[in-house]
Amino acid sequence: MPPRKSSSQPTEAELEILHILWAKGSATVRDVFDAMNERKATGYTTALKLMQIMFEKGLVIRDESERTHKYAAAVTRNDTQASIVESVIDKAFGGSAHALVMSALGSGKTTDDELAKIQALIEAARRQQK
Repeated sequence: MPPRKSSSQPTEAELEILHILWAKGSATVRDVFDAMNERKATGYTTALKLMQIMFEKGLVIRDESERTHKYAAAVTRNDTQASIVESVIDKAFGGSAHALVMSALGSGKTTDDELAKIQALIEAARRQQK
């Protein structure tokens, strides 16, 4: 059965697998399992089942041309991040990007380098509006 186009948000575990696939390009279940186990203990069958579900959801593609199947992300990092941010803005901040940014800046976790990059983005956005 071919995978369907993904319209759902990845779960936390699925997002972890996507990060691995984005970094590697493509990987076997064993590769993903090994990478996941560097952070926390995970069962091989758990990794396999998650990747099968992700295939069914359209989050990954699977190359079955060899004995060991290879998986790759079917969704881009940018599209996934944008979708998650949009969802967070809608669900947690009542649709207000301003409230999200104020919360993020008020967290105390923003470095001087990040603040400089944010300032540069603001200045670029202002120039585009003119």
